[in-house]
Amino acid sequence: MIDTTYALSQNRQSFLLDVSTSSLYYERELSEQDLRIMSVIDEIYTEHPYYGNRRISAELKIRGYPIGRKKARTYMGIMRIVAVYPKKKTSIADKSHKKYPYLLKGVEIVRPNQVRSTDITYIKLPGGFVYLLAIIDRYSRKVIAWDVSPSMDGEFCNSVLKKALITAKPEIFNSDQGSQFTSSEFTQILEKAQVKISMDGAGRYSDNIRIER
Repeated sequence: MIDTTYALSQNRQSFLLDVSTSSLYYERELSEQDLRIMSVIDEIYTEHPYYGNRRISAELKIRGYPIGRKKARTYMGIMRIVAVYPKKKTSIADKSHKKYPYLLKGVEIVRPNQVRSTDITYIKLPGGFVYLLAIIDRYSRKVIAWDVSPSMDGEFCNSVLKKALITAKPEIFNSDQGSQFTSSEFTQILEKAQVKISMDGAGRYSDNIRIER
């Protein structure tokens, strides 16, 4: 997370990442209380990965741990976690494509192959960047299939989806409303496999945030 060889100072990097500088030099042995609090923070972060130190602190107080923002930020720094916010837009909707409803509201995910999710992100390289597409199992959080490509063309996405369906088929497949995922070619692969299609609401980055982490 913090790069000691980078041109920016560690203090500046810590500020930009919203990580306490004290966590960089945290050497003392963690107490049982520290470990309990960090375990609770992990639970909160898993449920709400978009929570920053302010909301983590507030949730800790609700759960009986009177921890302030500064201390919460220190713990988050030790755990190397930061809030997940909307990233650079990599999925653009096509208004002519059919959109499917979001099927995961109120659904408890309790077993493997119940729900899978997908998302595209970009990776910066010295000479440019490539796109990474990953498909994960929402219960086990295992990456089922992935690949990289210099472009976000539909065939690239279709290929990764077909690869993910070789071993097992999920009951529900969730994605955002990007044109790659709403294309007839992509949705037909899922329909042919008798997989229910779920899509995030427009602009609802938090619906699919567990894979965006």
